[in-house]
Amino acid sequence: MGGRQKPILTAEEAAELISSGAVVTVSSSAAQLVPDNILGGIEARFLASGEPRDLTVVFPVAVGDSFGTVGLDHLAHPGLIKRLIGGSYVNAPASAPSPKIYAMIHADQVEAYNLPLGVLMHLHRDIAARKPGTITQIGLGTFVDPRDQGGRMNRVTPPDLLEVVHLLGKEWLLYRAFPIDVAIIRGTTADTHGNLTLEHEGVVLAVLAQAMAAHNSGGKVIAQVKRVAAPGTLSPHMVKVPGILVDAIVVDPEQRQNTGIAYDPAISGEIRTATYPVEPLSLSPEKVIARRALRQLQSGDIVNLGFGISSLVPQIALEEGVFDQLNFTVEQGAIGGLPLSGFAFGASHNPEAIIDSAAQFDLIDGGGITAGCLSFAEVDGQGNVNVSRLTAQPHVLAGAGGFINIAQGTRKILYCGTLTAGGLDIQVGDGRVRIAREGRFPKFVARTQHVTFNGPLAAKQGQEVWYITERGVFRLTTDGLLLTEVAPGVDVEKEIRARVGFPLRVAQDLRLMDPRLFHADRMGLAAEWQGQA
Repeated sequence: MGGRQKPILTAEEAAELISSGAVVTVSSSAAQLVPDNILGGIEARFLASGEPRDLTVVFPVAVGDSFGTVGLDHLAHPGLIKRLIGGSYVNAPASAPSPKIYAMIHADQVEAYNLPLGVLMHLHRDIAARKPGTITQIGLGTFVDPRDQGGRMNRVTPPDLLEVVHLLGKEWLLYRAFPIDVAIIRGTTADTHGNLTLEHEGVVLAVLAQAMAAHNSGGKVIAQVKRVAAPGTLSPHMVKVPGILVDAIVVDPEQRQNTGIAYDPAISGEIRTATYPVEPLSLSPEKVIARRALRQLQSGDIVNLGFGISSLVPQIALEEGVFDQLNFTVEQGAIGGLPLSGFAFGASHNPEAIIDSAAQFDLIDGGGITAGCLSFAEVDGQGNVNVSRLTAQPHVLAGAGGFINIAQGTRKILYCGTLTAGGLDIQVGDGRVRIAREGRFPKFVARTQHVTFNGPLAAKQGQEVWYITERGVFRLTTDGLLLTEVAPGVDVEKEIRARVGFPLRVAQDLRLMDPRLFHADRMGLAAEWQGQA
């Protein structure tokens, strides 16, 4: 396509630009920056004509959600896709139907990899620069390590995306580069020369790296936007993808900002609200855990948050009056503000900055984050953590996502979760805990189904790692987990030792968790932190 004027196509016309066998990269973070209209056009073309076929689809973050943004499930048809390379996959509540793509993966109908989100962001940059791949230690000792599973999600997936290499006396992983034929990305506004701005978005992700990887591979870039402007009307400082990289534009005025959010200017940073749209959390096991995690932080910390209970920590900081003493970040690129929780996770309310995700992972991988608050699905006695695979309900977990980057790149890690799950009924109040009904599923197990975090490796490298539950706190040592605190009212023998799948080690100076964690009143952290500010 020549000239500066870029064609404005329908989704179906844009789908015609994609050939069978193409390698296609897609921008996304759940419902954020998903070019859903174009993906629907590809699906419609395939169902009508059987083309394109055998696509390799690359996505650093999950494409779509389980709440109306179809995303990757548009492509969940046998024959349409041959291979998936994803940092995370669409997850859903346990009670919700599994996304169709999971059925294809587990029926061995498609090759599928789950690789670290940050690595895939960086890999697009390296593909654009025509480097041999991304060399990093992220993934060593986890299920991504080729000596383990190499990130493969089923039996038909070949072990051909990464290898162990030795440089400067150390082990590294080389994630091999490959050409990108098509990049499908999203923005807010495009001018008719193809310049893209993202002013209504809460994230930037890696749209520039994806576009440049496709362009420099000799491929095409298709951009979905909300609106089209005349050339010369967009501020060059606002342009995130220059028009020289864009080949075609698709307009979807109905595209949504995030899961359950059509558009909120306080998420995109266009306005700053005087208050945050949250109510104080009621006293619950989750609040106890988030409170205890907050107590492990210090004034001035730069804190990266993960999905789940850990994302509640900023709300506790607001309640306690110490929010402004901490700097909260999320892997997608928001810095400052209040990270959103639930399935809208990945953006922030009132962010101070929204940077490119690849740059955010430079900060994370390089140790620029003070502390990481993450959740867990399983933990074993060695301190290994699984957040990437539960065989019985695979759609409940999104996969590795940015977890491996955060867990390996951050000096202090706080894992947050309940000791058991599934029908767990715990009453919290009056400074103590009472377990009315135990959960059906143990989370502290003899051996995790996946190793998403390698406990022994972290202990050897001197990381500070804590596992915070509603009834006790564990610390990682070179000998594995050590119970260091117990909640008031909890019987260590009956309600902890009997509920973990490994020999329990208990600290000689076992302490009670602070009773203030278990009262409805504020803990009074503002006064404690006053001397730290």
